[in-house]
Amino acid sequence: MDLNKKPRNKTIPLAIAFSVIYILFSFKPIGTELTLTPEWTENILNIHEASEKDGELIPFRLGQNFGYFTDSGKISTCKSYPFKSTITSTRYTSYGANTTEFDMYLPNGKKEGTIKEAGFPFFDEDRIYVFLPGGTSFSQFNEKGKQLWRYESYLPVTAFASNSSGCVAGFSDGRLISFNKNGKPDQNFIPGGSDINVILGVDLSEDAKTIACVCGQNEQRFIVASNKDGHSKIIFHKYLEKQLARQTLVKFSPDSKTVYYNYNGGLGIVNLETGRTSEIPIEGKISQIEFSSTSGMVFALSKDKNTYLVSIIEPFDHTVACFDFEGSNGFIMVRGDSLYVGRDTNISKLTVSRK
Repeated sequence: MDLNKKPRNKTIPLAIAFSVIYILFSFKPIGTELTLTPEWTENILNIHEASEKDGELIPFRLGQNFGYFTDSGKISTCKSYPFKSTITSTRYTSYGANTTEFDMYLPNGKKEGTIKEAGFPFFDEDRIYVFLPGGTSFSQFNEKGKQLWRYESYLPVTAFASNSSGCVAGFSDGRLISFNKNGKPDQNFIPGGSDINVILGVDLSEDAKTIACVCGQNEQRFIVASNKDGHSKIIFHKYLEKQLARQTLVKFSPDSKTVYYNYNGGLGIVNLETGRTSEIPIEGKISQIEFSSTSGMVFALSKDKNTYLVSIIEPFDHTVACFDFEGSNGFIMVRGDSLYVGRDTNISKLTVSRK
């Protein structure tokens, strides 16, 4: 079977008992070994109080609503917001265009702290950042609202990513700067190679030693650079045939051995250990790449016009299944062998297994 061909437009019902999920999603398996078993679908406005026995509270954001749900299908919190919000498994907040300070809340709704800083907050797992007005500078804070460090620039930040080891920012002049977890600059360089230097997407490896990015206009490139004795050395680069004129997604795998990037027309993959590369054609913009800690599968969510596509990929580049659904808003979340899919006002759980 040619895996580069688009899957046949054949809808295969999985179980009569879960017909409500068939209305939401159109499944189009490529192989016969992978099974997606629907477990439940719940409306985000159907709120039920959750207890500790319900387990982890999983964050969601759909349209102008955000909140938490449980693995069993309870929507424990759903709040609407007029402008912007940011939410993780540890905290949430919402804010306006001219917010001068904002309160942070725990998943149970208890106030955690207040950040007295004008700007736009960004929560990433347990990390708290605020991008200052003007878009050229940013700070990191702790859970009580105390500023830990600040970086000030005169050029707009065009891409940003963080992990437990630090963070990396890309700027409009094509410069990349990575910071350790204490805010000290580590790598600082301009990849170049294009007529117009700008960083459109970036990520940092878990050990903070390697940066990957999509950069430039006219001779746009995907590059990977590693810190070698205090100097940034490009260890991989590829010119992209069809360039993007927007921000795009770049993502390292949890073990930092593989890096994924959204190019104009699909998903690019580079194995940094073997040097192997591949491209998977996918229409539209890829907004999420999620990893399963149990199966090793990779889940990519893309959107083309009003159609979302979930592509399920086995290492290295074997697309084993995909399904699509119509909607204005959507998300995916992966926990072990569970895949949660949000569409407009509904969230569904599917179990991913092999039979």
